[in-house]
Amino acid sequence: MTWGMYGAFIFTVALIVFTAYFLLGGLPLLILKHDVPLDERFVRAFFNVYYKVAFWAALGAAASYALWGRLAFAAGAAAIAVVVAVLSKRFLHAMEAIGAQIGGGDTEPVRRFRRMHGAALLINVVLLVVLVWGTIRLSQSL
Repeated sequence: MTWGMYGAFIFTVALIVFTAYFLLGGLPLLILKHDVPLDERFVRAFFNVYYKVAFWAALGAAASYALWGRLAFAAGAAAIAVVVAVLSKRFLHAMEAIGAQIGGGDTEPVRRFRRMHGAALLINVVLLVVLVWGTIRLSQSL
């Protein structure tokens, strides 16, 4: 057993736990009406924290898998880090732009913001499924 295996275990578990935590924490936020700028700022800050944590956990997992010699899993974890970085940049900027339009009595920005919030949570579900599937595949290859 190599040291990379321990790091891969720790970072993978952290990524799964944080993804599940933020998924379960983000679902109740959908009940917010999102009709005031404070709602937008809170939801955006919530996802900002998640994207930062997920990026660093995925990067740590990628490095650990590479040290362990599991290059396919290292590439998968690196891909997750890239996807999270892209989502962070695109989603957070779009949420901020839409959030600036909230509060004027127009319901269209609220609808678009709620749709983005739901899409971000749906992406978290997909990421969680991929992480669990990858962990199962890894356990079968040991």
